[in-house]
Amino acid sequence: MPRRRPPTSDAVFEAIDPPGNAELVLSVVAVTLTVEVLGVLSGSEVWLLGLLVFLPGAASALCTVRQTTFVAGWTTLVVLATAVARASGDRAHWLDRLLLVLLTLALGATSVYGCARRIRREHEMVRLRSTAAAMQRHILHPLPLLTDDVLVDGVYEPLQEDRLVGGDIYDVVASPWGTRVLIGDVQGKGLAAVGAAFAVIGAFREAAHREPTLTALADALDAAVVRHNSYAEHTGDGERFVTALVIGVDRGGEAQAVNCGHVPPLLLSGGAISVPRLESGVPLGLADLAAEPVTVGWFAFPDGATLLLSTDGLTETRGADGAFYPVEERVAERLALSPTELPRALYDDARAFAGRAGRHDDVAVLSVRRSPRV
Repeated sequence: MPRRRPPTSDAVFEAIDPPGNAELVLSVVAVTLTVEVLGVLSGSEVWLLGLLVFLPGAASALCTVRQTTFVAGWTTLVVLATAVARASGDRAHWLDRLLLVLLTLALGATSVYGCARRIRREHEMVRLRSTAAAMQRHILHPLPLLTDDVLVDGVYEPLQEDRLVGGDIYDVVASPWGTRVLIGDVQGKGLAAVGAAFAVIGAFREAAHREPTLTALADALDAAVVRHNSYAEHTGDGERFVTALVIGVDRGGEAQAVNCGHVPPLLLSGGAISVPRLESGVPLGLADLAAEPVTVGWFAFPDGATLLLSTDGLTETRGADGAFYPVEERVAERLALSPTELPRALYDDARAFAGRAGRHDDVAVLSVRRSPRV
């Protein structure tokens, strides 16, 4: 089966996208003519030219350094030419016009400097995002993933704003005791969260081959988070916890799961949707605070059934009215889709549901399809 990279936002590799030169020139000329016309009609054109003083500042937020320099130079020339053309013999008028020209020069130079700093920062952010995303692609296995027991497919989309990449994680391991599937969500965002995510994934890949039970596997993951927090404390970073759901599937007709404070899975079987009954424990890293040890839950997982796993980036998506995204309702409307199509369809639908509000967290949605037993 062909393998593809985990989906990532195109914004990671976007360069700065300034307006075209022709578009910029037309806009600047249009604004200048508007100010001139309003000045003539109002009889105070020189003072209305003061509006042009702020034009380079607007350009510095959207344009390149060269384009901002052009706008600053154009504005200075227009203000200077108008001030000279409309000058009178009154010394006070000359002083006012001189101050306006000097102000235009100062704000123009400041705008060019600010534009250069903005572009340097944006380039640095793009570089950091690209580096972090490349690291994450090498850590997270490309989807789909196929074992003797299941086919796992899905979509992973980090938020990827100034906090770089997210802390949602997933992994699949074919162990001696069947296939183990992990989905999790690290508290917080940024590179520190990614560090905790990598610690969990590394521990999962090692312990999944060593521990015969899911409870022992969950204990190993908790210990990994505790060790990471201990190291982070010495480097000045705060402690983090990780919600996680670990699924175990073998050749039998059932599956087992340990839920460490994570979003419960949905079972799609025979055209119906159900939520397996699982005890929800505390997140990884907080086991010492729990009164009871983690417990494993068993549920029917017949041939052809699908488990839908997600992070709270999907379940906590809010619409314009503040309502949460109705996951079960939207899944029920899409039961005819294949397990490989369903995660992307839900992700796209959640984005449309959020509308202009946009999403505020990373999103991971996985489908775990039971392979037919032979």
